[in-house]
Amino acid sequence: MDAPPTALPDSTAHPQSHDTGQKCISDIRRTFCLFVTFDLLFVSLLWIIELNVNGKIKDRVVDEVLHFDYHSSFFDIFVLAVLRFLALILAYAAFKLHHWWVIAITTAVTSVAVTVKVFFATSYWVTPPPVLLVSSKGTFTYLLPIISFILAWVETWILDFKVLPEEAETENRLLSIAVARVRPRLQHPTLHPDGQFYSPPESVADSVEDVVSDEDIGKEDQRPLV
Repeated sequence: MDAPPTALPDSTAHPQSHDTGQKCISDIRRTFCLFVTFDLLFVSLLWIIELNVNGKIKDRVVDEVLHFDYHSSFFDIFVLAVLRFLALILAYAAFKLHHWWVIAITTAVTSVAVTVKVFFATSYWVTPPPVLLVSSKGTFTYLLPIISFILAWVETWILDFKVLPEEAETENRLLSIAVARVRPRLQHPTLHPDGQFYSPPESVADSVEDVVSDEDIGKEDQRPLV
């Protein structure tokens, strides 16, 4: 009697665990997260430099944070970078979203905010009398908003043209591999893993009938001849 074959492990249930190179987060998505972190660090560095250029950093922090003035302070640009960092990291690193709606919101908000900031930070009205003044903060009046604008759009380009298409292509490749593994087993369902055929196990009823038949044949052989 041949022993029944053991159940085969389903290698197609989790194709990602059997393919080399498939990780919990893809390389291109990790690069995107690193660039988002660079965005925050670079804007923070520029803001700190701006504080040092225009006076002592301790006094400037008090002026720009505690005595915030939209026309002369760039603390709102720094806060915008922090919020953009938190939103993108949570969406695309923690929750691993495969859609562009989060970065579309952050890029739109950043674009509108920095555009309005450039206008009001470079010139503003004072009354009375109504006079248009020009900001005297120098290069950083334009540098911080422009850098934030550029970085936000570069992040959008990386996600929309690099991260999402490459991950979609990887998922399609894994699906093709899983289908290729299933098809041969559907065409040859009786093949043993080592390529040999196996016979089904015998039932108990068949075994009892065989024993009874053997006993009847033995009795007929022992019957005396007349």
